Amino acid sequence: MDYRIPQRLETQRLTLRTFREADWRDLHAYYSDPECTRHTVGKPLREAATWQVLASMIGHWEMRGYGPYAVVERASGRVIGPVGLWYPLDWPEPEIKWALARDYWGRGYALEAALAVREMAAEQLPDIRLISLIQAENRASIALAERIGAMFERTLAFRGGVWHLYRHQQQTAGEDSCNGSGATGDY
Repeated sequence: MDYRIPQRLETQRLTLRTFREADWRDLHAYYSDPECTRHTVGKPLREAATWQVLASMIGHWEMRGYGPYAVVERASGRVIGPVGLWYPLDWPEPEIKWALARDYWGRGYALEAALAVREMAAEQLPDIRLISLIQAENRASIALAERIGAMFERTLAFRGGVWHLYRHQQQTAGEDSCNGSGATGDY
């Protein structure tokens, strides 16, 4: 498969890479936590369901030529969650997604990873206008989207709930449109 984006990105504290089967155990820290999954999959998952989510993220790369990255905290070597490009069948448009295990909230990791993904996408996929689709009650994720310069576009009914669509501003590679508004909350 010829991927449309790099399979690996590096930031100051993180390595973003394609997923491997063994990552499911670390990912389960996120997917088994009711607080983490409240605004995403809606409920904690059992181990087999976490494995299936991992398989879907690996398959996304194969089907779309891009996908979410496994975010590895360099200090610990642990996969702390997925951040990257996501466009499943029922999604309105391609998005930048982020989801980190609770032990890693509040450290700026989601911001660091999302900015790296946004910059890479501007360079590698300049014709794709990215969104972030966020459940309306997910204040921390909304704050992060705004901090990296995404603008609220509309509210929509999606998967039985109310979601907000935030549009990431088109930019040229290397441009940093982070507005520095100072997100508070989990990310």
